[in-house]
Amino acid sequence: MTSTSSVRVRFAPSPTGYFHLGGARTALYNYLFARHEGGKFILRVEDTDRTRYHPEAIPDLLSSLRWLGIWWDEGPEIGGSYGPYYQSDRLALYQEYAQQLIDKGLAYRCYCSAARLASLREGQRGQGGAAGYDRHCRHLTAGQIADYEAQGIRPVVRLAVPLEGETSFDDLLRGRITVQNEQLDDLVLLKSDGFPTYHLAVVVDDHSMAITHVIRGDEWLSSTPKHVLMYDAFGWEMPVHAHLPVILDPSGKGKLSKRKKKTADGQELLTYIHEFRDEGYLPEALFNFLALVGWSYDAEREFFGRDELIRLFDLSRVSKSPGAFSYDKLEYMNGSYIRSLGQNDLAGRLLPLLKADGIDADFDSVLAFAPHIQERLKVLTDAAEWIDFAYVEEIDYDPQELLQKKLTPAQASTLLAACAAALAVLAPFGEGEIEAALRGLAETSGLKAREFFGAVRVAVTGKRVAPPLFGALAILGQQRSVARLREAVRRLEALL
Repeated sequence: MTSTSSVRVRFAPSPTGYFHLGGARTALYNYLFARHEGGKFILRVEDTDRTRYHPEAIPDLLSSLRWLGIWWDEGPEIGGSYGPYYQSDRLALYQEYAQQLIDKGLAYRCYCSAARLASLREGQRGQGGAAGYDRHCRHLTAGQIADYEAQGIRPVVRLAVPLEGETSFDDLLRGRITVQNEQLDDLVLLKSDGFPTYHLAVVVDDHSMAITHVIRGDEWLSSTPKHVLMYDAFGWEMPVHAHLPVILDPSGKGKLSKRKKKTADGQELLTYIHEFRDEGYLPEALFNFLALVGWSYDAEREFFGRDELIRLFDLSRVSKSPGAFSYDKLEYMNGSYIRSLGQNDLAGRLLPLLKADGIDADFDSVLAFAPHIQERLKVLTDAAEWIDFAYVEEIDYDPQELLQKKLTPAQASTLLAACAAALAVLAPFGEGEIEAALRGLAETSGLKAREFFGAVRVAVTGKRVAPPLFGALAILGQQRSVARLREAVRRLEALL
């Protein structure tokens, strides 16, 4: 094991789509491991797949990592001694190393056309055999190579995998893994356009950037023996590897997909990190939750602060089995984190989301609402439906909603008119004074408190369920509260 003072890990996504939960979990584990070991966390963008390149992927990646609080020590927008950190800026390096392998006889140029390769695969499928390159170009003569070159064919470069023997490596999570070389294909290292494949680029970059530990998803486990052969071919020491189990969907039956899926009731499952941000999840809640999708400290603990996770994180506690992503549990944890926020902090987080929802709120009024709604929020975006009534000139509701149980239109009109009259002269217009005035009216009305206050609540908020009534009236203000009560009386006239 490399000494803790020299640990260097990397997160190296391909910008082919928005930043996904699976990638975020991998980034998080790399980050926690680096911080725990006192090492460096490097961000590298593997942007050599130009056919699937997504122009919004990199900005989304960087903003999402920052939002989660996964800060990189080297990489885009920061720099470092091992750059550049975009693979598209490192093409000459890959071409140089591919040529080194050719010169050693450990790689070769392949001139096979796409049509020939497609025909080869079709024939292999028809015979029920394993698909793979047949090494047609592995032992071309100088004359044959000259003929291909004269035709202007741009070759790929393939690794000359040993035809016999076996390749082994140790995985921190899975132990010793051995593969027979005859099962491995002569994989492409350099494409005909001069861009590297993942296999060449990842090995060259991990070595060039002095990466000591590779922590990545287990979809790359089958590629690792090929990478071992490449490290051996170059004569380089291979980093320690740990392949993380996949994240399962909430059913626990399938891998959490990057593609949109819907629940039984038709709701789309969130999969991209920016969606969780926009839907009102707290970054510290998602940070905590993601850490537990595959890692645990003990059988009981669920809530961990960032510094605590860094202190406790150990790869030996990462499960070898896939873990399901529970949206219900994340929502529960998010609600707990919301309830732990200070009032100013909560208001500051709510304000931009309210504005994004088209609500022209201001900090002071949101701060006033915060203690009244904090216990009710599962996600920050829940706040809009609780307090939007305070930011519109007119509220829309069915006058029938004013008729609480056993309340006639005439009774409702009388009690709301009385409330309007009492509140119109109330001074000061504070929560305590409002409560005293309205409770006094309720006691003399002959109605149950639920019926009395229910009618008032609908009249001033347009909702049957709203923040505590007295606080809502105080925040709404005397003039608007009285105006809405009088408007409710006017609407009831149509029912008399």
